[in-house]
Amino acid sequence: MYDASKRLFERALALIPGGVNSPVRACRAVGGDPLFISQAQGCHLFDADGNIFIDYVGSWGPMILGHRHPAVVEALLHALARGTSYGAPTALEVELAQMVVDAVPSIEKVRMVNSGTEATMSAIRLARGATGREMIIKFDGCYHGHADSLLVSAGSGVATLAIAGSPGVPQSFVDHTVSVPYNNLPVLEQVMAAKGKRVAAIIVEPVAGNMGLVAPARGFLQGLRDMCDRYGSVLIFDEVMTGFRVAYGGAQTLYGITPDLSCFGKIIGGGLPVGAYGGRSELMDQVAPQGPIYQAGTLSGNPLAMAAGIATLKELSKPGFYQALEQTSQQLLNGLQQAARKAGIAVSTDRVGSMLGLFFTSGPVLNFEDAKHSDLNRFTAYYQQMLARGIYLAPSQFEAFFVSAAHDAVALEKTLAAAEAVFGSLAT
Repeated sequence: MYDASKRLFERALALIPGGVNSPVRACRAVGGDPLFISQAQGCHLFDADGNIFIDYVGSWGPMILGHRHPAVVEALLHALARGTSYGAPTALEVELAQMVVDAVPSIEKVRMVNSGTEATMSAIRLARGATGREMIIKFDGCYHGHADSLLVSAGSGVATLAIAGSPGVPQSFVDHTVSVPYNNLPVLEQVMAAKGKRVAAIIVEPVAGNMGLVAPARGFLQGLRDMCDRYGSVLIFDEVMTGFRVAYGGAQTLYGITPDLSCFGKIIGGGLPVGAYGGRSELMDQVAPQGPIYQAGTLSGNPLAMAAGIATLKELSKPGFYQALEQTSQQLLNGLQQAARKAGIAVSTDRVGSMLGLFFTSGPVLNFEDAKHSDLNRFTAYYQQMLARGIYLAPSQFEAFFVSAAHDAVALEKTLAAAEAVFGSLAT
């Protein structure tokens, strides 16, 4: 059934570390090998063997319109006909920057980069440079890319592979990073009381998507804002995943919180490699060449990524887009909950916008420690059986999954029929 993928993986293992270019793709946590994808359309993936899957990974978030949306394809073809990279400014960069500034209330200026990791790394450098402080506070299970200082107690692939941090990260870097439990303001208050005057920034996923989907508790994000104000620290929202996903202006517009700096990626590039960070002018003007804090990138503002991002945001800004996506996402969540209850399987579920989470545990999941109590063996069985029924999920309990505008009634019906059969099988 997966012969071509197996042959490709065997070749890849001899050429690429672990046979993949990003660790979670190896599917080790779910006891399998990766499928090699040949093409995609709408909400479907086609693997090298010609198998068809309903996709809830969406390239790990950016494909909110679905794959190969006509407007994005047209924009890419138009840009491609003009060139692929110039190493010089283009009008496309200005247009996309204007769209981001108009959509996100906290952003007055924005700098384009090439990945979410670059965005968070650069935002932290800016926070340190602006405050003259070195310490960073993050939250257990929140993943902000693979920059050295951010791999402490990270979620996502680090959690999936059970790696405690990473060799190659100097202890001196770790010493400047403190990780505390997500959704736990009392612990954060204790840390800030002891170290607050040394803290350059608090960085957070406003909706955690790298320990599975975990929503912020009531008052949590406002508590971060208040503490940063009290101690003069910079509040950074990592909206690489949530930006233009949970709402047009990101989680900060959904929850009404104003961070000092915000990081974006994924959706703003329409599926192409992209990242961005932005905030108030007084902070962003400290970035070179306006200011002394250096950051650069040869391919930053790449015309193909800018064109795809502009086309995507234009579609997202159309009236009713998010309301329809919310309805589809809630329908899917309701169906999954009903299927689990019918089978008597204990699950904890949550949804923010079109991001969903499903944990095989009976208690609520408010932080990474709660998420780690999930039944990973049951998740593995669930993943494998759903895949066999044509449903493509993230190969890790510690990942959110994503709904797109291309998921129609037929796709949902097939997905929920598969889930009902799988939950029933797990109950026996």
